[in-house]
Amino acid sequence: MNIENIEAFVYINHYGSFNKAADVLFLSQPTVTARIQSLERELDCRLFDRFGKQINLTDKGKQFLPYAQQILQTYQKGKHHIHSKRATPNELRIGCTVSVSNYLMPHLLMRLNERFTDIKFKITTAPTDELAAKLSSRELDLAFVRKLMNPAFQSYPFFEDPIRLYVYKEHPLAAAGRASIRDIRHETLIFFECGSLDWMRIHRVFESLEQPPNIVFQVDNSETAKKLVLRRAGICFLPGLCVQQEVEAGLLVPVDITETMGIALQTNLITLNGEHTEFAEALLESGGRILN
Repeated sequence: MNIENIEAFVYINHYGSFNKAADVLFLSQPTVTARIQSLERELDCRLFDRFGKQINLTDKGKQFLPYAQQILQTYQKGKHHIHSKRATPNELRIGCTVSVSNYLMPHLLMRLNERFTDIKFKITTAPTDELAAKLSSRELDLAFVRKLMNPAFQSYPFFEDPIRLYVYKEHPLAAAGRASIRDIRHETLIFFECGSLDWMRIHRVFESLEQPPNIVFQVDNSETAKKLVLRRAGICFLPGLCVQQEVEAGLLVPVDITETMGIALQTNLITLNGEHTEFAEALLESGGRILN
């Protein structure tokens, strides 16, 4: 029985879609379909029922699923056991999003270097989807990404970064420290957009206003947005990590907006299942010391 056919079966069930499973596995949809057809011939039963675009496991598929998951997990553990017997790698390849690269990675690298003195480190900065693809193809060993779901990855919650409104120290809202979304509807806004679902929640809050917000600058880089606020060009919703130094220096002031409380960016550390656990644990320990 081909392990790739079993993998396709588990992924299709997880994502509820042949197309989505194909995307995650970096395969064409016909290839994934062929793998399921091959598995069904081997098992002599149908595994999925299709109702238009919707698919469901058949009764036989439900019976086979826990065994398929166990086979896949056992295979991945066996592969990890083989790799773990190899010599410690002389290079650790770490992927990270821009915010982690800019504000956390220098501290993390110093701590890793103290612990793993014989290892060199290579950092790749890219968006979450690209990092996940590089990890799947083994171009990376670990990656810091926005929250995602993929059964091939072991995912460790690493850091939750609250999104708050930041103003320059002389701004009228700086003294208040708290406001409502209506209080800022006429303010000049700088909008930093990082493509996360959390930013969509910010957009939805503004939709409650009778008129659109006065967004004068829309940028895709937190440093650009921050520097515009420092130059008093406007005010901006930003993750706390990127303004930590400026807040400590009193140059920027956080303002709590009632309607956006609780919105935060989630960063996870991911590895291929069962691999590089020693380095993942070291990063989680180092991150806990730096962030707390």
